[in-house]
Amino acid sequence: MTITTVPHNIAHYLDAAQPFVARVDEAADWIDAERQMPPDLAADMADAGFFRLLLPRELGGAELAHPDFLQILEQFAAADASVAWCLNQNNVFSTRSTRMTMSTAQEIWGEQRAVVTNGPPARGSKSVPVPEGFRLSGHWNFSSGSDHATWIAALAPVIPENGAGTDGQPPQMRLHLMPIDQVRMVDLWQVAGLRGTGSFSFQVDDLLVPEERSFVQEGPSWCDRPLYGIPTTLLFATGFATVALGVARKSLDIAIEVGGSRTPYRSGTLLRDHQTTQRTIGEAHAQQSSARAFLKDAHGRLWESACARGALTTDERIQLRVAATHAIRTSAQVVDAAYTLCGASGIFQTNPIQRRFQDIHVITQHVQGHHVHYETAGQYLLGLEPQGVF
Repeated sequence: MTITTVPHNIAHYLDAAQPFVARVDEAADWIDAERQMPPDLAADMADAGFFRLLLPRELGGAELAHPDFLQILEQFAAADASVAWCLNQNNVFSTRSTRMTMSTAQEIWGEQRAVVTNGPPARGSKSVPVPEGFRLSGHWNFSSGSDHATWIAALAPVIPENGAGTDGQPPQMRLHLMPIDQVRMVDLWQVAGLRGTGSFSFQVDDLLVPEERSFVQEGPSWCDRPLYGIPTTLLFATGFATVALGVARKSLDIAIEVGGSRTPYRSGTLLRDHQTTQRTIGEAHAQQSSARAFLKDAHGRLWESACARGALTTDERIQLRVAATHAIRTSAQVVDAAYTLCGASGIFQTNPIQRRFQDIHVITQHVQGHHVHYETAGQYLLGLEPQGVF
């Protein structure tokens, strides 16, 4: 495989992002209505390397420092949460390339427009080991970016045909990689928010997946650089929290703009001149800013440790886990406040606050935004053994 020389500095991608962010902003209504990114936009972004930002350099990726990647993500989030969501989902998955064989990673990312999408398995999905590899069957949901993806990754429990060999232990979970034309896509993505992610479902029935296209998702990595030592669940969490914060900030900006132009019914003064509006804007600004600062601090300390020691403490992982969840939950409060200030006009699809109101409440339903992560932090702070994924 010939590796294309690509830029590895944040300045290049911040500059390159600007015209793409503008195109996303212009196409936002189309993205929401059609439940996908415009094919030409997705292709152009892929050609410019925006789906290879976290991919190792050995595979032709930019391998940006994760804090730098988040800067780019926040810009896209202000324009459209769905596009930013796909950028995070597809880029973070690419960090798992270091856990598959080099030859398989080269097979996938040897194509410049390569994108891998994945989703959690439904009950009954299984992988049966056979001499040639694995026979995969089942149903998977929430495969974000499936319209522009080239490969599918399916997580499934490995269950021997005769059921033997588990010794009462939970079955091993493995990811299975397939070209997207080997699966049957199922359109169940009839949702109120994040519609543009095109998070469709897919099915396979007794599909043979070669051994080399299957791996343990948190197994050993062939790369020991900082980015690839961070648990992918924390990379996903931090990115999705950044998307939520970007949505909140833009929603607040929309409310501020409305406040300077809207006179409420039966009121002789602009919305911005009302004390209630002033207090709401001030409180929402403080909420968004403090949640963003908490996330940035927790992420910064974890990233510093990853770079300096190549190891993370439990405290660093817990702090980032709760900061990400808190950013998502707090962002919803900020968007709700902005939505309320927009009044009756906010209920119309033509108002940009409406899409963001729908998007943020889908984000809160994602596992990364669940309240259970507060419990994990509470257990740790109380001196108990923390439960959960962090």
